[in-house]
Amino acid sequence: MSPNRILPAAEIFIIIALACVPLFATFPYRLNIFLSWEGAYRLYLGQVPYRDFGMPLGYMYWVIPAIFFKIFGPQMITLVKAQVFINIIGGLAFRSIFKSLGVQPVLRFTGVLLFCLSYSFFNFWPWYNHTVIIYELIAIAFLFKYLMGARQRLIYLVLAGVFVFFSFFTKQDGGGLAFVLCIVLLLYEALNGRRWMPVLIFTASVIVTGLIMILPFTKYNFGYWFNHGQPPHASRISVTDILSEFLSASFWLKFYLFIVVLLLLPKLSNGWKKFIADRKQTLFVLLVLGVIAEAAIFQVTSYVPVDNNIFFHSFAIVFILYLLFQYLPVKTDGWKMVFICTAGIMLWWSQVYWKYFERFFGQQKSYASMTYEGYQYANEVNRHTYLIDLDTTDIPLNQWRVPNLNSFHKILLPNPTVDGIERLMNLDIVKEKKGLKVLNMTELTPLAAEIPFDLEANSNYPLWYHKGVGIFDKEIDTFCNRINRNYYDLVLYEYIPYLNNFYPYKVRSCLEQHYSKIDSFPAPRKPTPHAWVEVYRRVQR
Repeated sequence: MSPNRILPAAEIFIIIALACVPLFATFPYRLNIFLSWEGAYRLYLGQVPYRDFGMPLGYMYWVIPAIFFKIFGPQMITLVKAQVFINIIGGLAFRSIFKSLGVQPVLRFTGVLLFCLSYSFFNFWPWYNHTVIIYELIAIAFLFKYLMGARQRLIYLVLAGVFVFFSFFTKQDGGGLAFVLCIVLLLYEALNGRRWMPVLIFTASVIVTGLIMILPFTKYNFGYWFNHGQPPHASRISVTDILSEFLSASFWLKFYLFIVVLLLLPKLSNGWKKFIADRKQTLFVLLVLGVIAEAAIFQVTSYVPVDNNIFFHSFAIVFILYLLFQYLPVKTDGWKMVFICTAGIMLWWSQVYWKYFERFFGQQKSYASMTYEGYQYANEVNRHTYLIDLDTTDIPLNQWRVPNLNSFHKILLPNPTVDGIERLMNLDIVKEKKGLKVLNMTELTPLAAEIPFDLEANSNYPLWYHKGVGIFDKEIDTFCNRINRNYYDLVLYEYIPYLNNFYPYKVRSCLEQHYSKIDSFPAPRKPTPHAWVEVYRRVQR
């Protein structure tokens, strides 16, 4: 049977199957996932963004997780279920783009496999730097349906504008770059076909969507979104940083750019006018070069985690193979090419899945050891033992367990962290007193549903507490004033000395002066757990 009949179904199967793998796993608590939980939880409770909490983002990041909270309940594992859905729609949007471009099934299947392995498979949790790109991919998919002449074209153009704003209202940098990329594609279309109305319709759909989603919130503290009036605030956009990162690192981006230009040279030999006149090819080139440019900028403006921008691999490889297939003197639409491309992608990205298979090939050899000045040293020196981990706070994953709390179902935390949570839950003030006033400056945000306590709600209340990002001097002073007045019954503070004011140190200083620290236990951080959750109780006067 021809690959052209089998591969479309295989693409959909891969997208869904790889996205659903996390549903059958138990997960260690992930760094920074506290933000995804609390934002979705506040929406789940019916709180209104910018009225009940402030944040330097649009609220579209939390919409899908909040819907899943409504369906499945506000558990940490529900975030994984939400991400399964996000990964599926992201994969389908990616597939749709190349289907609209008429890319042959072998190439499209290769691209889908690469996209799922390199960008979706290890994204088990919702994160705004990923969600912003998913909304962009949906927008681009609708735009290419319009550009390639699908029926009811106008609705696709409008939907492209709607999802570009969804992307922008998830995170400004990625959404802004998505808007620029779509405008570039439409400007080419306008210049090539002398039709400017699509540019105006698309821009209008972005603006109208923005007005619909913003105007209802302008009566609240909507300026918090852009940190308006929140000094000190510095822009993350730096031409110097972007250029430095591109030239000093960005190996794959530069490699792809080189190969793309090299493969385009024969086509450019006939002249620019003839090249540009090939509409589909030019749109493809603009898309891929735009994605590479976006990835070069995005890696600087959204630098955590470091692999935020790897969506570019799939676009670049599909386009490179698309050009190569035009030059190769072999049959490129048979099963042989399918197997070669599949094997190549699986070998190239084997690090994604090998760690799951490695455990079935025998346990790593244990070595006799000795203790010297408090550290364990293996007697045998080899590639497994030549480095010595001097971090005595590290807690191996075999010493993590699932707390007996509904919100942490199927979520592993370090044993000492679970022990600390159990001590917290057994405090008399938690067990006996209702209506507790609690300030929770930790990554254990689901404790709001377990203690429980009401989350504070006002337009100046920060959704998270990273100084200069989600909280500023005005809010920090507010918390310190409340602590000075013994406003809170209980305060949970996470002390992370290696992260600069991830939780404001000034608040900790205020706590040390006015509250009593009654407990401390390791924070749920891996692989650098040199951080502690500190429990402070109001001093009775």
